[in-house]
Amino acid sequence: MKHLLSTTLTLTALASSYAAAEKVATPIPIGIAVAQTSNTALLGQEQVIGARFAEKYINARGGINGTPIKLVFQDTGGDEAGAINAFQNLITKDKVVGIVGPTLSQQAFSADPIADRAKVPVVGPSNTAKGIPQIGNFVARVSAPVSVVAPNAIRTALRLDPKIKKVAVLYAQNDAFSTSETGTFQQTAKDQGLTVSTVQKFLTTDSDFTTQVTAVLNADVDLVIVSGLANDGGNLVKQLRQLGYKGSIIGGNGLNTSNMFPVCQQYCDGIIIAQAYSPAQPSANNQLFVKEYSAQYKKAPPQFAAQAFTGVQVVVDALKVIDRKKKLGEWELADLRVALNTQILVGKYSTPLGAISFDKEGELQQADFYVAQIKMKDAKTGSFVFLK
Repeated sequence: MKHLLSTTLTLTALASSYAAAEKVATPIPIGIAVAQTSNTALLGQEQVIGARFAEKYINARGGINGTPIKLVFQDTGGDEAGAINAFQNLITKDKVVGIVGPTLSQQAFSADPIADRAKVPVVGPSNTAKGIPQIGNFVARVSAPVSVVAPNAIRTALRLDPKIKKVAVLYAQNDAFSTSETGTFQQTAKDQGLTVSTVQKFLTTDSDFTTQVTAVLNADVDLVIVSGLANDGGNLVKQLRQLGYKGSIIGGNGLNTSNMFPVCQQYCDGIIIAQAYSPAQPSANNQLFVKEYSAQYKKAPPQFAAQAFTGVQVVVDALKVIDRKKKLGEWELADLRVALNTQILVGKYSTPLGAISFDKEGELQQADFYVAQIKMKDAKTGSFVFLK
């Protein structure tokens, strides 16, 4: 009797388990976890635009073999807690098949392990710090690592001004991306025969940089390299110029947004920034993307928008391959998430960034990179002029 009761309970539990198994929803839900509030929103706003444009663009072309996608947005804010909360909601409440996000590398180191444990694929749109793909088997990125992109800015600065000899480096010590990026900048400067005369730290929440600027001026350097976010980095650049620094300035990837222009205003002029994207990238897919984006927003797409678009496209293109073998509506959600992750890593993609793919760890493989210089038209408006 006890054995029969045990068997009955086991069968009941199995039946309950199968009944609870979740099918994939339609339209296909894809999570977007980026910063819509906080000082990080200056970057996240461009990612929201890029992702929303991708949703419209992809659905207008039939979605996933006729099935539309639906982007589900969660605001990560600018800290780790916000990213963790956003990921948890997307995974357990919104039942997404995969996640594009978060905005900051600092957030990725906290939130990506949650998705990895839940076996939900993550595509990082702007996480360039060292070690991001190594977080777990379900983590990839469409943002090239800082070690690949950042050195191009220093080489270009030296080409524009061969007299540069002494460098000041400033970075946000509370941001994982900035600390990773400054390491690359400092090593590249030394490799190029430059002298790093002073290294100054600040916080992404700082607004007064008098101490750091004074140290730079006292060091009498020819080049300043800033690794921070758009708000703090923009204010730092502004104060450097206001207090008398006249040399060259390189900005890191966190300053790679036109949303910085109202922060540093006319003092943004001349900043050199390495880029992982250019509207002039010649592929047919990018030129169509640029044409339609420009028609809607009356300006060329910036890097953060292009990378967010690419993140969504990668997820969709991988889902298309899976759908051709077995219709998405027939999949259990948990199984589809695993299959999606596998397909993302083995796929090859023609995107606005050019032809891309991933290595077995989820690291981006991308061929084309660029360097731009900011040219301000007035105190509020400017543009990124790409240098040859």
